[in-house]
Amino acid sequence: MLHSANDTTNEETLPINQPLDSSSLNKYFGANAASGMAVHDDCKLKFLELKAKRTYRFIVYKIEEKQKQVVVEKVGEPTQSYEDFTASLPADECRYAVYDFDFVTEENCQKSKIFFIAWSPDTSRVRSKMIYASSKDRFKRELDGIQVELQATDPTEMGLDVIRSRAS
Repeated sequence: MLHSANDTTNEETLPINQPLDSSSLNKYFGANAASGMAVHDDCKLKFLELKAKRTYRFIVYKIEEKQKQVVVEKVGEPTQSYEDFTASLPADECRYAVYDFDFVTEENCQKSKIFFIAWSPDTSRVRSKMIYASSKDRFKRELDGIQVELQATDPTEMGLDVIRSRAS
C-alpha cells in the first residue's frame, strides 16, 4: 500500500507516480534495500541440516535490520505439523521460511519437496515489505536445494491445499 505525501500515518512515504527501481529503493531505504542483507552462517547450516539430515520440519528466517542480516528465528522439529509452521509466522511482520513437505504421489510413492515461502502480510510495514522483497533473491540463492517458491500475503495463499497442489 503506497501513501501520499499528505498521509499522516506512521508508514514511510513513497513516491506515488514513479516506478520503484533500485535507485528509488536506495533513495528511500538505503543501499542495503537493493543489494540485499548479509546472511548469517547459521541460516545456511540449519538449511543443510533440514535438507540432508531432515533434522527440522521448517525454518523461519528474520531480517535483523539493525545488524543488516538474515538470521534464523525459529526451527520446527520433524514431528511438527504444517499448522505448527503457519502458527510460527507473525500475523503482521514479514519473514522468509523453508518447509519440508512430505506427500504421497498418485503412484503411491513417498516424496518430499522443500518449499521457500516469502511471507509478506498486507498488514506489515511498507519498509519491511520492501526490504524483504529486495533481499529475497539473494537470500534464496544461499539456500541450494529449494524446489518450490511461494509468495504469500495472507494465510489462504499458503494453505495446505496450495502446498499440496504446488508439490505435485
